[in-house]
Order: sequence, then structure tokens, then C-alpha cells
Amino acid sequence: MSDRGGIFAGDDPFTIARAWLEEAGRSEPNDPNAIALATADPSGLPNVRMVLLKEIEDAAFVFYTNYESAKGEEIEATGKAAFVMHWKSLRRQIRVRGLVTREDGPQADRYYESRSLKSRLGAWASQQSRPLESRGSLMAEVGRITAQKGTHPQRPPFWGGYRITPLEIEFWADGSFRLHDRFRWRRETPADAWDIARLNP
Repeated sequence: MSDRGGIFAGDDPFTIARAWLEEAGRSEPNDPNAIALATADPSGLPNVRMVLLKEIEDAAFVFYTNYESAKGEEIEATGKAAFVMHWKSLRRQIRVRGLVTREDGPQADRYYESRSLKSRLGAWASQQSRPLESRGSLMAEVGRITAQKGTHPQRPPFWGGYRITPLEIEFWADGSFRLHDRFRWRRETPADAWDIARLNP
């Protein structure tokens, strides 16, 4: 595509995404790696929430969560998810749709170990997405877990990563008079080559 240059240039969408995220890290005031993650419940009703993207791999995007949360249950049921990253400071966004698999091996262990102790204990204490009697009861559970697990808790079996392997990635940049630049990378399966198209704004 002859006019795909500048910030859109390159043959690898993951390299472009990493470059945009790195640039956002220098300009975005808070959580440049925040993504709005969308899933759907059994009836097809969408759910969306903010989570932190932790890695852009050579072929996928990785985040971590409680597998028993609403998003975890919805991902397990469909094996699919979508997200958008938006940076006000850059006036850019990346949209991703794809297939999801668990990351619950050594990579997840290493990330869990890199978190603060309070966050590691919190992962054990929180029954994410389930009703909670009070904040006091949550803090009491944190205290109980702290006494039980000590200062070196192992990763909970119900907590780990998800890897989104995209079938579609769209790069969007703000343009004058709402004439934005949009390029969509699309493929039928992860084994296929990308088809790249410029889209109308």
C-alpha cells in the first residue's frame, strides 16, 4: 500500500503497536498500557472494562486476571475477545479482535512474582466479580490470607494470563476535519498472511 508511511509504516503490526505504546509511555499521564477489553456473556450481551496490557509479544497481546472473574468466564466460554487502546495525548488508537488462550505457565509465574506483595496477596483474597458484603470483610480476608500465605505466596491456580492472538488489528490516527487515517490488518486464521486495507474515516 503506497501511502502507508510515517507512523503506519512497517510489515509487522506488532512492531508498530509496540512503537506506538512506547511513544505513549512518554506522553500519556497515566497507564499508557490501559485497554478497554470487551467480551460477551452467554446471551451475547457485551461486557467491557479497563485492564492493563502487560506484553506485546511477536504474535499476541497478553494481560492477566482472575480466571473466575466475569471476563474470565466469558473468555473461557467463547475463546474470543476484543480491545481498544486509546491515547488522548497522541490522538491515536489501536483496535484488536481475536482468539484467546490461557497463559498459565512459567511466564505467568514470573509476572505474578514481579507484582508487589500486597497485589499478590490481593489476588488470593479477592473473589473477583462476586458479591462482597463490605470492604471490611475484604480486608479481613486479606489479613487471613497474609497470615496463611506469608511473604512468598505462589500464584493462585485461578489467576494468570490470557493471550489474545489477533485476527484483526486496526491502527487509527486523528486527522484534520475528521478525515482520520485508518489501516486495518485482517486475516482469517493466525496462520494466514495479513490483508492490509486503508479504511474510510
